[in-house]
Amino acid sequence: MTKTWLITGAGRGFGMEFAKNALERGDRVAATARDTGSLDSLVAAYGDAVLPLQLDVTDRDAAFAAVQTAATHFGQLDVVVNNAGYGLFGMVEEITPEELRDQMDVNLFGVLNVTQAALPIMRAQGSGHIVQISTIGGIVAFPNLGGYHASKWALEGLSESLAQEVAGQGIKVTIIEPGGFATDWAGSSAVRSDPKPEYDGLRQVAAERSKSTPPQMMGDPVAAGKAILKIVDAEHPPLRAFFGLMPTLVVPATYQQRLATWEEWKPVALQANGH
Repeated sequence: MTKTWLITGAGRGFGMEFAKNALERGDRVAATARDTGSLDSLVAAYGDAVLPLQLDVTDRDAAFAAVQTAATHFGQLDVVVNNAGYGLFGMVEEITPEELRDQMDVNLFGVLNVTQAALPIMRAQGSGHIVQISTIGGIVAFPNLGGYHASKWALEGLSESLAQEVAGQGIKVTIIEPGGFATDWAGSSAVRSDPKPEYDGLRQVAAERSKSTPPQMMGDPVAAGKAILKIVDAEHPPLRAFFGLMPTLVVPATYQQRLATWEEWKPVALQANGH
């Protein structure tokens, strides 16, 4: 059955690949971007199956208008992919309150705006699927990305609660957690805080580790575009799904360490219980 999608941040990277793969199989896509010129290639290739929409997800009124426009134009709204976002690079001591607020505004509140706009439409249909593009950084953390992690950990909690709240309304929620991919996430779209010299050594270690990452650990956005179809077509889609090789290796090891620590300190937990 043909699906109607709304994909934020569809002008490049994951968003573009998600849109291409949906359109290639005959689905319809409302594609949003801050600059609709970045969507011209989709319109040229797929014509009326694409509805290009200018959207800054931090503009709540615009987000509600875009979602309603998409639903009205196509007559339904089956899949919403909250993909728009960016990375903030900086040690916790380096990031400014303004930088962190901006990060939260896009990566968390932008998702909230689009999601809240879509829910009444999906509820009236009795069906729908909200797909949140999180990251491996929504469940583990690394130096120099504290602000980014904060936004994605918040997104994960928000989305897990949402899934429980709307399960009885026919609405599904999936959190996609990609590892490293060959996108522009760390390039021109990223924001970098002013560095403090006290962290130069740690930054150098992180840079060297990144350079030594085997090529096979970096995912292909084109392949991810195909993979998301498996998620949205599943009768019982997962609440969470990894994309790429990296999270399948890093996350289990991290959770094993967490479980071991919690077990080691269990006597203190029981002491704190008081009885």
